[in-house]
Amino acid sequence: MTNRLLQRKKMVIDVLHPRKATEIWEKLAKMYKTTLDVIFVFGFRTHFGGGKTTGFGMIYNSLDYAKKNEPKHRLARHGLYEKNSERNTRTE
Repeated sequence: MTNRLLQRKKMVIDVLHPRKATEIWEKLAKMYKTTLDVIFVFGFRTHFGGGKTTGFGMIYNSLDYAKKNEPKHRLARHGLYEKNSERNTRTE
């Protein structure tokens, strides 16, 4: 499904993986002819018995739109956002 206002494609991903791991990002990049930095996948759940996993994916038109619209925790997974680890501490 295409969302023109947010400049992204949104999809539900079903992965069939009998006893092996798969690389989702590379396959989506090849299918949609885009780069890995604009692909965000999340929310994967394995069905009972294994062999099938379902999750969500979003592909942005550019990295600027991804930085603008994606939550900070997903950007941090890609290495595009760093938390400020300094905390204000009181010295008494």
